[in-house]
Amino acid sequence: MKTSVEATEQVYEEPEMPEAPKQVNGADIFIQTLKKHKVEVVFGYPGGAVLPIYDALYKNPIRHILARHEQGAIHAAEGYARVSGKVGVVIATSGPGATNLVTGIADAMMDSIPLVVITGQVATTVIGTDAFQEADIIGITQPITKHNYQVKNVEDLPRIINEAFHIASTGRPGPVVVDIPKNMATSIFDTTIDIDQEVYLPGYQPTTKPNFLQIQKAAKAISTAKKPLILAGAGILFAQGSDQLVTFAEKYQIPVTNTLLGLGTIEGEHDLFLGMAGMHGTYTSNMAIQTCDLLINIGARFDDRLTGNLNLFAPNAKVIHIDIDPAEIGKNVPTEIPIVADAKEALEALLALDIPNVDTADWLASLNASKVEYPYHYKADAEKGLLAQQVLELVHEYTNGDAIVTTDVGQHQMWTAQYYKFNHPNNWVTSGGLGTMGFGFPAAIGAQLAKPDAQVISVVGDAGFQMTLQELSLLQEMRIPVKIIILNNRALGMVRQWQETFHEERYSQSLFMIQPDFVKLAEAYDIKGYKIETFEDAKVQLKEALASNEPVLIDCRVVQKECVYPMVTPGTGLHEMIGVKPE
Repeated sequence: MKTSVEATEQVYEEPEMPEAPKQVNGADIFIQTLKKHKVEVVFGYPGGAVLPIYDALYKNPIRHILARHEQGAIHAAEGYARVSGKVGVVIATSGPGATNLVTGIADAMMDSIPLVVITGQVATTVIGTDAFQEADIIGITQPITKHNYQVKNVEDLPRIINEAFHIASTGRPGPVVVDIPKNMATSIFDTTIDIDQEVYLPGYQPTTKPNFLQIQKAAKAISTAKKPLILAGAGILFAQGSDQLVTFAEKYQIPVTNTLLGLGTIEGEHDLFLGMAGMHGTYTSNMAIQTCDLLINIGARFDDRLTGNLNLFAPNAKVIHIDIDPAEIGKNVPTEIPIVADAKEALEALLALDIPNVDTADWLASLNASKVEYPYHYKADAEKGLLAQQVLELVHEYTNGDAIVTTDVGQHQMWTAQYYKFNHPNNWVTSGGLGTMGFGFPAAIGAQLAKPDAQVISVVGDAGFQMTLQELSLLQEMRIPVKIIILNNRALGMVRQWQETFHEERYSQSLFMIQPDFVKLAEAYDIKGYKIETFEDAKVQLKEALASNEPVLIDCRVVQKECVYPMVTPGTGLHEMIGVKPE
């Protein structure tokens, strides 16, 4: 018989305890915030100060493109942003990692490319002590960013990232730097804080809708103009307003010229398109600017390479300037009718009006005659050698003007702008304002990742290509089918041209005595290479190379001392172009 003690004795069991909440740190929250913004690709290069971020990226992946140099990473992000319309995201470590991004940040600022640039930083406890790999990236980048931040409290991190994306992508787009000290990435984050909080920036409210009274003034000016001209800039592309531009130009039969960065806003072979304006623009475009009575600038900033001598620019024109950035209006050219607005919104407002009495028949007839009389020109000579212009005409023919084309800066850039006729918006990716050598090739990688099914061609000079050619490793690793066309004149082409024109042919440090074998270089990266030296070879081998589904490098040995014409020399007006007709 059991005793009462035995009868009542129970086995003790450990009670179930609730699981402890999983701790997350600043780096984890950073990755979550990127995902909230639907970031699909980041470009970067790891290092000590960003190791917590890369650890979070390992645990909660977003596609990461490991460039072989931080400059390659940021130019690739620019190409990605330019073609996709999304914000490009870059990550680099502190010190030299961050400073290697500076050229790309300045490039994006000048050309209005939306980027969020994440830089690592030493811990807040040692900032200001010249710690290992410390650099004041906030101070360095303040003049070349739309805004920048340094995270000093981990709980501010999601708010800062949200604001960075908002600022980078709204108004006039541009780069935003977020500097994250290492201990902010490792600090524990209070998960009760809402990372989806609304962005509230009362001091930053870009004007997107045009003032209706100003639109009416513009309409009245258009109705009384005899020689109106549209100058279409990249602001139309950023606003996704190309369709509205073409509709407006066709409705009122107003001719269109482009800035360098505005190419693609209207089809390159459209009847109303006069070509690019500016230093190496068409004679017809430049003379149209000089003789028009109304200049309608939509989304361009009147930079010096467009205007030439400002005192001689558009002397007969009343100026309408439509721009989302009020700082650009009146900055260089006096403006009678300023309209601060998104380019697409302004064009739609103009289209909503029925503007009477617009008769441009005589004006268009004179411009069309000028287009026939003064086309771009070059003098081919088989004995002299292959010309870059011939190569680019073939590239246009073989791709039907449908390819995405990237360039660096220099002669090859100008020849591409002249001889490749773009059929679509956002297919032209080049460094305009800063003029960055080394930009074109990594930008093509970013463009290809943004549009995997598109044909992407990087037209580069032999000098600029050597500045970022290490990114061939990405083509090898990922089989990214970018086609690299090197217009190899064994020189710093535009530098050499200016030395010929302005320095009595003293070619000081602009000619290369020795160049690498680019075909062998390509083969070292398991990439097919071609060397082309004659026009006959170009017709066959370019066609074959461009038809490939693999990455390809094409070394085109072109005439060294060919010059880009026509040309507006510094200090002169657009009407004083040289090289307008063949000698």
